[in-house]
Amino acid sequence: MTYSNSGSLHVYKKALELCSISRAIASYVAVNQNLLKLYQSNSHRDSIADSLLTDATLIPEQIALAERTDCRAERMKIATYIHIMTRNINSYCRGLEKDGVKEVEYLDLLRQEIKSFRKSFKKWRKSLSGE
Repeated sequence: MTYSNSGSLHVYKKALELCSISRAIASYVAVNQNLLKLYQSNSHRDSIADSLLTDATLIPEQIALAERTDCRAERMKIATYIHIMTRNINSYCRGLEKDGVKEVEYLDLLRQEIKSFRKSFKKWRKSLSGE
């Protein structure tokens, strides 16, 4: 994969870190320990964990997709989609808390990682739009 600038590589690495932490948390909080089958579970917590994994996995994929396209409008659409997914991840943290996850420090760690990712993401998004 070729990145247009160092900001692209940085945001991609941050997205991978976000993905890694999300996977660890989903694995920890899930009732069904087979993460590939969370979507089949009737557990509300497993449903949230599955959504968390899905969005966290899509973020680096979408960054790579934006880097491969020459269409500015498409890049901005992807950036908006990534922004929504990061908001969703924060919502999943709240959902897991409401579902009774006691280890809030793990969720706080994920929130901190989202905050860190967003700083890189904002710089990267500006580079996409040419601002």
